[in-house]
Order: sequence, then C-alpha cells, then structure tokens
Amino acid sequence: MADRAFSTARLPGFSAIAIFVFVALYLPLLMLVFYSFNSGKAIGVWEGFSLDWYGTAWANDAVKAATLRSFGIALTASIISTIVAVMAALGTTRRRAFRGQTFIYMMINQPLMVPEIVTAVALLIFFAWIKVNTGYQGIGYIVVAHSAFCIPFAYLPIRARLEGMDRTLETAAADLYATPWQVFYRVTFPLLLPGIIAGMMLAFVTSLDDVVITLFVKSAGQETLPTYMLGQIRRSVSTEIYAISTVLLALTVAMLTAFFLLTRKKD
Repeated sequence: MADRAFSTARLPGFSAIAIFVFVALYLPLLMLVFYSFNSGKAIGVWEGFSLDWYGTAWANDAVKAATLRSFGIALTASIISTIVAVMAALGTTRRRAFRGQTFIYMMINQPLMVPEIVTAVALLIFFAWIKVNTGYQGIGYIVVAHSAFCIPFAYLPIRARLEGMDRTLETAAADLYATPWQVFYRVTFPLLLPGIIAGMMLAFVTSLDDVVITLFVKSAGQETLPTYMLGQIRRSVSTEIYAISTVLLALTVAMLTAFFLLTRKKD
C-alpha cells in the first residue's frame, strides 16, 4: 500500500487549533458588525435592529470632515508612494545584481521592520524642527509621513509582479530599436499595471487605517477618521463608533479582496 503524502491537516490537533485561530480573529469583528445594528445605546445589550447609528454617523459634521480628510490624505499618499515604489522596483529588478543591493532592499522595507512608534517619534522630532524653522503647520506633514511609511507596502507587490514577468518582450522591443521609455510605456507598464494597482490599494488602506504616526505628526484641527474614533472611545464607546468601524471594515475587506484578485496567479 502506497504511503499517503504528508499533510499538516492530518496532524493531531490541527483542526482544533485552526478553529480557535479563526474564532479569535473573526468573532470580535462579527460582534462589532452585529452590534452596529443595535437600536439601543447600551454596549453589549441587544435592544433591536436599527440603522439609526449609521444615519447618526452620516449626519455628524465632525465624522464627515475627518472622513474627507482621511480619504484625501490616503489617496495622495498612495499615489506618491506608488510612484516612488515603481521607480524603486524598476531600479532593483531591471538591472544586473550589484554590491549593496541587499542593503537597498532592506532600507526600502525599513518601515516594515522598525516599530511604528519609533518611526512616529523620529518623524515628530524631524517635523518639529521644520515647523520651528519655517512656521508651516499644514497637513502636508501627514501626507509626507504616510507616503514614506506606505512605500514598502506598494513596493512589495510591484516588485513581485516585475520578478514574475518574462523579460523576453522587453528585450524584443529593445532589439526593434525601441527607446527605454518606449519599452517601459508600451511593454513593461501594461504588464506591470495589475501590480501597480494592487500596490496602490494596499498603500491606500494602510494610510487610511493609520493611527500611531498620525497622532504624533498631526497638528490641532487635523483629525483623521481613525484618530477621531480613538478620541471618542477615550470618552465613551458608542454604537456610532461601531457603525463607523463597520463601514471601514467593509471598505478594507473590499479593497483587500480586489488586491487578492489582482495578484493571484492564474493556472
């Protein structure tokens, strides 16, 4: 009798551990969504189904202002970080291996390896020095901070896409006297576009959800949606916060699903 192939799914306790992990991860999220439709104000006490809290959140001018500011920052930061990530990915993949390549790769991904609180404190000190010397207090600091922090999130899917692309078409275009710009615009860019979109979406979600860096960098009156929610929770947890969190969760899930569809490999 032939031995069956090894599978971790047949190890003792695998199913129980898998179930425990999924329950620990997703049960709190399901409870959040469930209680966002609660008609009462009491936390954890179901008093009937209602959409009133979604209407209350929509009518809240502070929520609207914070949401528009968050989306504006996230969109700008994702565009900037994606442009930088494309150039970095091209510079580290579309050339021969060189001394220091690993160091450059490490530096690009530095925000992923360094604790976010450390990055936030460093940006606070750096921007404080600029504020003192220039007097500028605008929202540009948040945009720059988010752009720098989101670069590796955009870089990884773009680099992965480039490494999976066959260079034959680019070589053929160059042999047919296409300039480097023509090769990029007519061959590389169309093939790379799914990776660019995926990287931009990942950067957008990362910027939209950021709290730590935003708290350290923002000035007065520059609340984003996550920092607004944190401020409200410090006072009292309301069902309105549940409703806002559910909308953010739905948006994040939708964008991550699109990210998965764009980056999955076809048979």
